[in-house]
Amino acid sequence: MDKTELQLDELKRIMRECGGSADPDADILDVSFKDLGLDSLAVLEIEARIERDYGVETSDDAMDKLQTPRQTLDFVNHRLSAA
Repeated sequence: MDKTELQLDELKRIMRECGGSADPDADILDVSFKDLGLDSLAVLEIEARIERDYGVETSDDAMDKLQTPRQTLDFVNHRLSAA
């Protein structure tokens, strides 16, 4: 089954599994990954998981610009809707 949208709850799960401390109930959409406890290695792991699970290819340059969960969701879901 193809995944057609990345939901916030799924992104939070990925973030926790990659070393972040995203509270499942917290409003984190506009909080930077750094403030959520994710270092650059964790962000790279998130990128790899999104590529693997959703088939959305990202470049290092694109991921460098994505600083918050909202930006990441918008980017991934835009790519998924264009596919």
